[in-house]
Amino acid sequence: MLNLVASASWESVPTQPPNQHRIIAAIDLGTNSLHMVVVKIDPTLPAFSIIAREKETVRLGDRNLTTGELKPEIIKSAIAALGRFQEVAKTINAETIIAVATSAVREAPNGKDFLYRIETELGLSVDLISGQEEARRIYLGVLSGMEFNNQPHMIIDIGGGSTELILGDSNEPRTLTSTKVGAVRLTSELITTDPISNTEFHQLQAYARGMLERSVDEVLANLELGESPRLVGTSGTIETLAMIHAREKSSVIPSTLNGYQFSLKDLRELVNRLRKLSNSERAAIPGMPDKRAEVILAGAVILQEAITLLGSESVTVCERSLREGVIVDWMLTHGLIEDKLRYQSSVRERNVLKLANKYHVNLEYGDRVAKFAQSLFDQTQGILHHWGADERQLLWVAAILHNCGHYISHSSHHKHSYYLIRNGELLGYTETEIEIIANLARYHRKSPPKKKHEDYQNLLTKDQRQIVSQLSAILRLAVALDRRQIGAIAQVQCECYPQLRQCNLLIFPSKSDDDCALELWSLDYKKGVFEEEFGVKLVATLEKSSVANLS
Repeated sequence: MLNLVASASWESVPTQPPNQHRIIAAIDLGTNSLHMVVVKIDPTLPAFSIIAREKETVRLGDRNLTTGELKPEIIKSAIAALGRFQEVAKTINAETIIAVATSAVREAPNGKDFLYRIETELGLSVDLISGQEEARRIYLGVLSGMEFNNQPHMIIDIGGGSTELILGDSNEPRTLTSTKVGAVRLTSELITTDPISNTEFHQLQAYARGMLERSVDEVLANLELGESPRLVGTSGTIETLAMIHAREKSSVIPSTLNGYQFSLKDLRELVNRLRKLSNSERAAIPGMPDKRAEVILAGAVILQEAITLLGSESVTVCERSLREGVIVDWMLTHGLIEDKLRYQSSVRERNVLKLANKYHVNLEYGDRVAKFAQSLFDQTQGILHHWGADERQLLWVAAILHNCGHYISHSSHHKHSYYLIRNGELLGYTETEIEIIANLARYHRKSPPKKKHEDYQNLLTKDQRQIVSQLSAILRLAVALDRRQIGAIAQVQCECYPQLRQCNLLIFPSKSDDDCALELWSLDYKKGVFEEEFGVKLVATLEKSSVANLS
């Protein structure tokens, strides 16, 4: 079974098209890089879509070793980059830019002078935030892109100058910590050899471990007896390590790293390789971004020591972090989100509805198909199939979105649905789950799944292929049950007799005088795939009384 916990029913989420969208930008002046995201906020869900990203590696953390001040040439580069960011935000019609500065500016004696120059030269106000406030906003960012289901999660964010460790469970964070170990800081302070010498490497390990211990102790102290939290990692160092791992393990570059997991064992092997390479050799590794090669070893060692101290065996990547947390915080303060829990409790559903709105899906129709699909799933569970709540939820998503391909063209719209779902950035879902959802939608009509189909080949395991084969057969029946898209059928009752290899489908019309001829014809036309998949004969019967007459 997939590691996906069924969440609240989607009916509780508003499904009306958005009345207005607001565009805002968030800038993070980090120790290693300056980052900006520009987002479109849909206030009715509430949710946001990232419509632009900008990044400039300026190394604010490369400060004067004697005075600790930000260097004049780096200040100049940073102000120029921020000016370019402003132009991008202005072009996209952002109504406001929220900017925050973290450890490098926080610790520099001339940090506030730097922020004053930004304000006077660019008219851009930058908030200097504490390490704990940085951790709080990172937590909000992660909550916006990953579902915790009220279970404890530890979050590690490795920046250029600091590392944040957080413990939360989708409510208020239990622990927010910030430690002065970062990939740029440790590289500049502890590494002078290239490749790193054994002595310096062991010093690097010992220093990272020693600096992290207090934060780790605080996180572990706030765990309750019997809790076994998942570890989530964010930001550039961890994303780079995940990308290298993904390329080497599967030779496939994932379209999203959100939900990607790698083990401590694999990380240790990678660290041992990286320590033997020079900067130029590390730069040549496929997947290594520009300027990351110089600092990746220190970042990887920080992650390795943190995972070890926390007693975890692996880390799961979340692509959202501080910048997205700044957006969520702005939404909270402007009354667009009532509380964090409301925002968090339905990450998946809101993103499905956002995608549905984007591609003009008829949500009333999608809702009916989804209810039929889940009803058939429930009534055949344990008899014809043995899938659980995880797979049921994926079926719901596919049912809502199965027709989104109409946005491109009616012809072969099931194939277009696959493409749109596969590339739709469904937050809260892993690569595997998105692949399954897209395939389910792909096979709601026309040919059943075949080994020669490229989309179907993307499913890596027998279980994944069986989920698609069986649940797409159920989805076909659900689509047939609303053939006219008017809600002609109110309810279905499925009576399965496996020993007789037969399933009786009792159809209850919404109106007693409706013969539902088109729906019955469509069922008869589509049932062959279901019969073949489950080895039963399907017999559909229209009941004489409407559902309104049922007691």
